[in-house]
Amino acid sequence: MRALCGAIITAGALIGLGLTALGYGIRFQSFGPGVVNQNTNQLYGSPSLLLILVVLLIGLLIGVGTAFLGLAFHHERRHRERLQTRPDEPRQPTAV
Repeated sequence: MRALCGAIITAGALIGLGLTALGYGIRFQSFGPGVVNQNTNQLYGSPSLLLILVVLLIGLLIGVGTAFLGLAFHHERRHRERLQTRPDEPRQPTAV
């Protein structure tokens, strides 16, 4: 379940990043290779788009981390379940 939630968060962040890229493209399509703002000499874009980009990148990292940790816990649990035997069966040593 953790891995599924992480995958959903990652998918939402990737969709948001794609829409943000479209927003940057539409916003700055008419600007040439010169400096965007003569006062500050910045080429980054409007602060709201930059804030959205940073928030979506953080969301992407959280989603990918959650997905990987969820899969790791899932595989660890399945490994422990596989090593256990039923109470009425004799326990056999496993080769590691």
